[in-house]
Amino acid sequence: MKNKKEIIAGIIIIGNEVLSGRTKDLNTSTLSLWLNTLGIDVKEVRVIPDIEKLIINTVNELRSKYNYIFTTGGIGPTHDDITAESISKAFNLEYGFHKEAFSILEKYYKPGEFNEGRQKMAKMPTSASLILNPTSGAPGFYVENVFCLPGVPSILKSMLGGLNNVLVGGDPILSKTINLRTYESEIAKPLSEVQINNKEVDIGSYPFFRAGKLGVSIVLRSVDQNKIDNCNSQILAFIKAKDIEIIELD
Repeated sequence: MKNKKEIIAGIIIIGNEVLSGRTKDLNTSTLSLWLNTLGIDVKEVRVIPDIEKLIINTVNELRSKYNYIFTTGGIGPTHDDITAESISKAFNLEYGFHKEAFSILEKYYKPGEFNEGRQKMAKMPTSASLILNPTSGAPGFYVENVFCLPGVPSILKSMLGGLNNVLVGGDPILSKTINLRTYESEIAKPLSEVQINNKEVDIGSYPFFRAGKLGVSIVLRSVDQNKIDNCNSQILAFIKAKDIEIIELD
């Protein structure tokens, strides 16, 4: 069955700490894998600093290109958490205390703990829809097709389940990985021929280095399992002909 419509997304990673290398970006992988299960294909990822004008311009550019945009980072309690206010300006919406978010946080903290810094986490576009946070209380939010999530990977991951019924995807994007003890140059020509003959399967090759030896992972992606299986058979045929070792990675 052919996917009736391709649903595509972009990711914006916001934070000076990611650009400086102090914090590793784990959220792109988490978001992309989750979106694939919903039939949503990530086409672009950008990493940008905590600069209001850049956040506004990037959000406005990408939200017109893709069905969905996901931002991570910048919705915490500190002075450099400016994503929520920037999103308000991108949509020309009122920025202030979101009544439902304020109520959630007020109930989450013990009396006297809901200080000014924590109250800031309830400030966002006042008309936004909330993304509930089962881990640390502070909700994310979304406006139209832009979804704003925290930068802490474990918290972000815990919030995704609440969006499964909000997003409208296509057919789930399936994948298969073949790990080989070889070099890309050794398989480049036959792999190109397989790709030409299997245009509805996205074929990627990715070198890796493990236990002092080089290898290549071939990743097949498609919405059709039969097409993946057919492509896999063609690849296994030339691997066998070339006597290339297939390995497993844990």
